[in-house]
Amino acid sequence: MADEERNQMILLELVKQPHNSVCVDCGAPDPEWASYNLGVFVCFNCAWIHRNLSNKVKSIKLDTWEDSMVETMKSNGNAKAREVFEKAVPYYFYRPLPNDSTVLREQWIRAKYERLEFTGETKYPPPSYTRGFYEGLLWKKGKEKTQFNQRKFVLSETEFTLTYYTDDTEIKAPKAVIHIKDLNAMFQPEKIGHSHGLQLTYQGEHCTRNIYVYHENSEDIVTWFNCLRAVRFAYLKTAYPTGSNDELIPMITRNYLKEGYMEKTGPLQSETFRKRWFVLDAQTRKLFYYKSPLDAEELGAIFIGPGKNNYSVKECVPKSARGNKWKYGVTVDTPKRQYIFMCEEEKEQKEWLSALQQVVLRRMLCNTSCES
Repeated sequence: MADEERNQMILLELVKQPHNSVCVDCGAPDPEWASYNLGVFVCFNCAWIHRNLSNKVKSIKLDTWEDSMVETMKSNGNAKAREVFEKAVPYYFYRPLPNDSTVLREQWIRAKYERLEFTGETKYPPPSYTRGFYEGLLWKKGKEKTQFNQRKFVLSETEFTLTYYTDDTEIKAPKAVIHIKDLNAMFQPEKIGHSHGLQLTYQGEHCTRNIYVYHENSEDIVTWFNCLRAVRFAYLKTAYPTGSNDELIPMITRNYLKEGYMEKTGPLQSETFRKRWFVLDAQTRKLFYYKSPLDAEELGAIFIGPGKNNYSVKECVPKSARGNKWKYGVTVDTPKRQYIFMCEEEKEQKEWLSALQQVVLRRMLCNTSCES
């Protein structure tokens, strides 16, 4: 057997081992690439980030491997790498998933292998997300306008607040003081139109408020994200003192279950259909709808309760609907009203049905109902 063929067979056996069978950085299954200076198996997307960091990367199946490279892979592997490079990852620090944005994946990899932030060694100065306070300038979209302007943001763990100012000297009163209790953060690069776009959402006085921001520097925007997560985690530890870390971590920040356009008609189902941007938040069990994706405030919100409380979701083709341009219908039944939505494509219809059904099947965590 040729050395090349033998080496490939060894690699294919190594990558089948449980700790090597997922990407060491994002957890994607069946990685087909490897970094032979680090001795780790990675997916295609993470491999290209490693290559940009000058790590030595090869395809397991397509490239030629020398004996010394294979020996490095045999003596290392994902489990050993995690013991070294992930020895002291803070509970709140976000670990990217396979479908997460590139900026999250890149900065996680840089933090692990380039900045060595999680080896357990004392860092000076300490990472910003460990300090309980952070401030800086972010580009923020205006509430009514599409233009982004620089605004000063100040995050305080002592006060459990995020404050922003229109004047970076802080001479003027703050534009908003947001309690960390109600704050969520999620990366939305495509929606915002910037690869570092971050959406901040919180409960305002009468509605849910959205703020859209970005920073030109990828490390800075991910630092902001993890600083917000650190303060959120500190708040949750105070609000739920008996909650375990495993219970609290999913509550720190969350992505929406589904977003996209659908057409919506009124309660009589004879009103004109209007195109709206819909957002499904599984944690609050709310289906929000907006006139456009970057609106600061919702037009309305529909509470999606559990099936045992007479909530249901099904495919439909409404007979009495008028004016709809799209043909693939979704019906949401609640104790108070039936809602009819139309999707442009069957694929979108199936995705909305699946997402809404997931919420209907979820157990209620409290007895409050917020239908509007």
